[in-house]
Amino acid sequence: MAPIPFLSLLLLFSLTFPSSSSAFEQQPLLKYHHGPLLKGNITVNLVWYGKFSSTQRSIIVDFLNSLSNPKTTSPPSVSSWWRMTAKYRGGSSSVVVGKQTLDDKYSLGKALKTSQLEVLAFKYGYGDGKAVNVVLTSADVAVDGFCMSRCGTHGSVQVKKSRFPYAWVGNSVSKCPGYCAWPFHQPVYGPQTPPMVAPNGDVGVDGMVINLATVLAGTVVNPYNNGYFQGPAEAPLEAVSACTGIFGKGAFPGYPGKVLMGKTTGASYNAVGVNGRKYLLPAMWDPQTSTCKTLL
Repeated sequence: MAPIPFLSLLLLFSLTFPSSSSAFEQQPLLKYHHGPLLKGNITVNLVWYGKFSSTQRSIIVDFLNSLSNPKTTSPPSVSSWWRMTAKYRGGSSSVVVGKQTLDDKYSLGKALKTSQLEVLAFKYGYGDGKAVNVVLTSADVAVDGFCMSRCGTHGSVQVKKSRFPYAWVGNSVSKCPGYCAWPFHQPVYGPQTPPMVAPNGDVGVDGMVINLATVLAGTVVNPYNNGYFQGPAEAPLEAVSACTGIFGKGAFPGYPGKVLMGKTTGASYNAVGVNGRKYLLPAMWDPQTSTCKTLL
C-alpha cells in the first residue's frame, strides 16, 4: 500500500493573519490538473473515534444527509451550497451516509499519528472507490499537526490499481477553538471580534461541520492530488480552503460577513438542512465565475 500524501487544510489564521488579507482583495484561481474527480453517487462512511454524544452525532449526520436532500433545495440551504460542486468538471455529486462505526474505546490510543488516521479510515473496508471514509475524532484525542497546521485533512491510498479517498476532522473545543472553530470562538490571532453563537449550541461540533464541509468539497474536486487546486500539490488551496474565512457578504479578515441570526437563540447560520438544522457553511470557489461564492 502506497499512501498519497495528506492534503493539509490550513485554516483561517494560518491563511489570513497576518499575510493573507489579499485573499479577500483578489479572487483565487484554481487550476484543473487533468485528474479524475469524484462524481455521481458517493457514500460517506463514518468512523466515530472517541466519545461523541448521540446529539453530537446527529448534528453531523443531519448535515451530511442535507447535502443532497431534494426537500431542502431552496436557498439558503445546505443542498444549494453543495450544488456548487456540480459546476466543476463531471457534473453533480450526490452524497448518502453509509456505514457508521463507533470506536469509543480508543483502539489506537488518544494520541494519533497521521498514518494511524489512515488505518482507522480503512479498518472496516475500502468500499468500491466511490465511497469516502471519514474519521471523526473527539475533543480528547490529539492528532499530529492538529491545532498547529490543520483542523482536518483528506487524501487517498492506492491498493493495487485502485485508489480510495478518505478524510479526517477533529473536535477542537478543548484544544484550539479559536483556531479550528472560529467564528464560534474568539480568534487566536488578529482582531478580537466577539464570537458568534453556534447554530446547534456546540462550538466544537459546529466547528467540525465547517471543517467537514471544507474537506468533503476538497475530496470531490481534488480527490487524488491532481484535480482542482491552487499552489503546491503538497499544501493546496482547494474549493473551500481557497476561500477561508468567508461566510457571508462583506467578509474581511476577522469578520465572517453578514449571515442570518436566530430570533430566539441568537445563533448565526447561513444554511438550513434536514430536521430543521441550521449550519454555518464557508464560501466555495465557483469555477464558472472564478469567485468565492457564499449563500448570502
